[in-house]
Amino acid sequence: MTYSGHPHKQVLVTGGAGFLGSHLCEALVEEGEDVLCLDNFYTGSRANIQHLLGKPNFELLRHDVTFPLYIEVDEVYNLACPASPIHYQHDPVQTTKTSVHGAINMLGLAKRTGAKILQASTSEVYGDPEEHPQSEHYWGHVNPIGPRSCYDEGKRCAETLFFDYRRQHNLPVKVARIFNTYGPRMHPDDGRVVSNFIVQALKGESLTIYGDGSQTRSFCYVDDLVTGLIRLMRTEDDCTGPVNLGNPDEFQIKQLAERVLALVGSTSKIIHKELPQDDPQQRRPDITLAKARLNWQPSIALDDGLIRTVEYFRALLAQGDSKAG
Repeated sequence: MTYSGHPHKQVLVTGGAGFLGSHLCEALVEEGEDVLCLDNFYTGSRANIQHLLGKPNFELLRHDVTFPLYIEVDEVYNLACPASPIHYQHDPVQTTKTSVHGAINMLGLAKRTGAKILQASTSEVYGDPEEHPQSEHYWGHVNPIGPRSCYDEGKRCAETLFFDYRRQHNLPVKVARIFNTYGPRMHPDDGRVVSNFIVQALKGESLTIYGDGSQTRSFCYVDDLVTGLIRLMRTEDDCTGPVNLGNPDEFQIKQLAERVLALVGSTSKIIHKELPQDDPQQRRPDITLAKARLNWQPSIALDDGLIRTVEYFRALLAQGDSKAG
């Protein structure tokens, strides 16, 4: 039974104007769901959801998840939280509050309305992993007092809350552990490696690699990731997760830099800087569970996704130049 007599589900997406949230809102709107996009615009952007504002089944609400919310919904996707180190370390106390208080408030909303709720967790819960690749059974290797802890431990605490609400209140919860995701609408200054490399290459600047570049990451294109989130939400209640969502293809950071240079056609040089504290040396998801329970695996190859992302940033930078002119 949906609220207000609507034939479609009433779906709340917190952090819906962010990079990942805006793509999720777009996919749900296209499927005909009634979508309420919630964002406080700390890192989200109205430009990301501008094309949805005229849709009859899309609504935008400016709100901070650290404060309670009293609405009627059928499903909640809780994506609200800065996700890049530059953004989440800018105000680390607020980052922890967003993860923990935000989870409490959204879980309270879901409990009151009987809504199904999905938490966008992160591969950062594994820290600098001693198990490779990382499966959902691995408990992680995380520094609880370092500069990344506000995000890592905030997300770990949110997972704890989700499963305690499940055990204590029988709430239908879903937890997705999201690995590195990239694509259009990434913030050009978010400090993440894909956006960093592409913007630097397009501007003719040197590409900055932290450390020697041998550390690895796995890059999932945003469309694939959104499909995984929606499939997880639509599983039976016994499929709570955590479920890893990411691309199991693993690349060294220096390999990514070389690919970006080739795709952009840039002659930029590569420079090296000191590796930040607690930066993981390797990161690769074991997606066996996602394959089995969601019938999901990524389908978009790295080069194809990078080409689409380069086109987005090329247009964005050209737009900036025209405005500057």
